Amino acid sequence: MTDNDEADNLRAGVVGLGAIGGGVAVSMARCGRVPAVYDIRPDASANLAGVPDPLGSPAEVAKSSDVVMVAVVNAEQAREVIGGENGLLSAAHPGLVIVLQATVALPVVHELAALCAKSGVRFLDCGVTPGDRAAEHGMVAIVGGDTATVEAARPVLDDWAKKVVHCGPLGAGMATKIARNVITYGSWRAVHEAADLARAAGVDAARLAEVVDTADPEGRTLLQLLGMRGPDGHLPEAAGRKIEPLMTKDLDAARELAADLGLDVPLVDAARANVRATLDLDEKTDGKPASHPQQAVPSAPDELRRFGLAMMDAAYGPGFSNAMPREGGDPFTQATADYLFAQVWARPGLSVRDRRLLTLGVAATVGRADLIEIIANGGLVNEELTPDALREAVLHLAAYTGWCKATAVHAGVTAAINAHTPHQEQK
Repeated sequence: MTDNDEADNLRAGVVGLGAIGGGVAVSMARCGRVPAVYDIRPDASANLAGVPDPLGSPAEVAKSSDVVMVAVVNAEQAREVIGGENGLLSAAHPGLVIVLQATVALPVVHELAALCAKSGVRFLDCGVTPGDRAAEHGMVAIVGGDTATVEAARPVLDDWAKKVVHCGPLGAGMATKIARNVITYGSWRAVHEAADLARAAGVDAARLAEVVDTADPEGRTLLQLLGMRGPDGHLPEAAGRKIEPLMTKDLDAARELAADLGLDVPLVDAARANVRATLDLDEKTDGKPASHPQQAVPSAPDELRRFGLAMMDAAYGPGFSNAMPREGGDPFTQATADYLFAQVWARPGLSVRDRRLLTLGVAATVGRADLIEIIANGGLVNEELTPDALREAVLHLAAYTGWCKATAVHAGVTAAINAHTPHQEQK
């Protein structure tokens, strides 16, 4: 018998014919692998195309199946249909694979897997999403378990899942599903607060939905940070520093609007309190930021240019690089983006703050107030330097560069502070 024959001859079962289990059963039946099914409702399959009447117990499903999907609601139901009287294990045969589709806590996954192992039954945890596509062969199977068991069950999984993602060992599928749910429900809360803000400001929430759907139809922004992470799982510091002032500014604006409208926005508050943690930026210690790790300098010219421009914005503030060409340019502008910022400013050993102070000292020697303002503004935007620290720097540099040149330093620093700091805080 060939591998294809063995796959075709695998018998399938489904316990629980709700929205998920019923859809799984319909998908399998449509593929020609009609499952044995069970549900506490005798008529549960009445409206499920191609699905036979339920058998009398989970035990009867086990006798008629090689791979059984358990699509119940919670841990107690899972325990009952797997290990209870007339449960799957009461009639299990060697080689049976039980695939748990219910979302339960990880300790429950390991508890049920150990129970199955005592009976010589193999076990997989398998989160699914999106549930409303179950009957259309449209779900993703998010699987945890050993590779051999996943491969043994794969022909049946393929009958109802458009993609099978083996996430790792036992429990990995459930952990991935739980993490995915955090994105879903966290986003729902974010949408709730955003809609409240819009509505309280006199905006129809439908217009907000129209804007989001048109600007980001495939949710690219939602997962943007995830996609920007490097091989080590962390966001590159240059990217984090570029995003931080924008994220801080926008969340502050949201909080101010909510306060003006008398709205409670706890998710916005939490997001604002955790900006640096969200962006994987090193916390400051003893008043100084930690030196950033070496960034992997891209080799492709277009990637090198993007990297350099992002580092430029991280040093001097969001949007500073807009005046620079995205590619090409004269030799000086090329070297500024592709060498100075992409390769020098991104080196380890000194933080962006350290390099900023060095650059401030050099700029002081040429007496250019406009350059001083740019450098000082970057320090304020990135919250690396306070107005008081910059004023102290003016005095320090005056002692080394001379009072005439320090006048330009004072003018540039003062202009940056005035532009960045609310009037009532300027003192």
